[in-house]
Amino acid sequence: MDFEIGLFGRKRRIRAVDNVSLGIGRGEIYGLVGESGSGKSTIGRITLRLYKPTSGKVFFDGRDITNLSENRLRELRRKMQLIPQDPYSAINPAQTIGEALTEPLIVHEKLSRLEALEKAYKALEEVGLVPPDEFIKRRPYELSGGQLQRVVIARAMLLGPSYVVADEPTSNLDASIRASIIKLLLDFKNRYNLSMLFITHDIALISLIANRIGVLYLGQLVEEGPAEKVVSSPLHPYTKALLTATPLASEELEIEKIYLKGEIGDPSNPPKGCRLHPRCPFALEKCRSLEPPTINVGGNRFVKCWLYS
Repeated sequence: MDFEIGLFGRKRRIRAVDNVSLGIGRGEIYGLVGESGSGKSTIGRITLRLYKPTSGKVFFDGRDITNLSENRLRELRRKMQLIPQDPYSAINPAQTIGEALTEPLIVHEKLSRLEALEKAYKALEEVGLVPPDEFIKRRPYELSGGQLQRVVIARAMLLGPSYVVADEPTSNLDASIRASIIKLLLDFKNRYNLSMLFITHDIALISLIANRIGVLYLGQLVEEGPAEKVVSSPLHPYTKALLTATPLASEELEIEKIYLKGEIGDPSNPPKGCRLHPRCPFALEKCRSLEPPTINVGGNRFVKCWLYS
């Protein structure tokens, strides 16, 4: 997935996502992990066809939706929903909570305002905002971050989606609130057999809730496998470094501790060869010039690293 960026000067082309292939099964939580700038959010939006990929294909429920028109995509939007990182940017500040919840019901389900309002009340109850009367007429700025994120989740679930992208849904919240939001998402997932792409930088968190984990670095998937295996016996040096940087995981797991040098590279000018080699303590000579293949090491585990070739 390529983007051009630049203000008042020469534009640069960024390949935000490079040759990534992943699938999410019915009722599965797929955890996508990586640092800021790795391309996680771009992948999430591509799967929802909010972005059109510059190459490759996007399938939803067995159907190729890569080149669907906006009108055709609009028919599918109710089945695919996004829960963004910042709840305050997700809700129109000029709307009341009631208006934010009833609008998609009136537009997509053609409900009357009264019918939509009844559903909005029930949705607030389902996310723990009770009594609904206390919230329905408020505006976003009158709610806490945790309360507003519950509203965003309620709105995402109103139309009965089968696939949800949760893009760092707890990163802007206090630690005391995060657990309750995670529990709420898991409740919805189990109740409706949702498929979910859960995007995060916290590999310890996602290991507790995901079925599978994909580790992303500079737009490339460098490791993928069952969540328990990826965390308890990581293969890629970058995965090991993420776990080393997570205090709880680092203390509890018997893994080789890896510390990377410097910062994540520039996506507009990624390193040749393996993209991690400038930071990797295990870099071989060929890592500097040859891109490693993705290797199937068995047990539904894959790693993109010359150490396993």
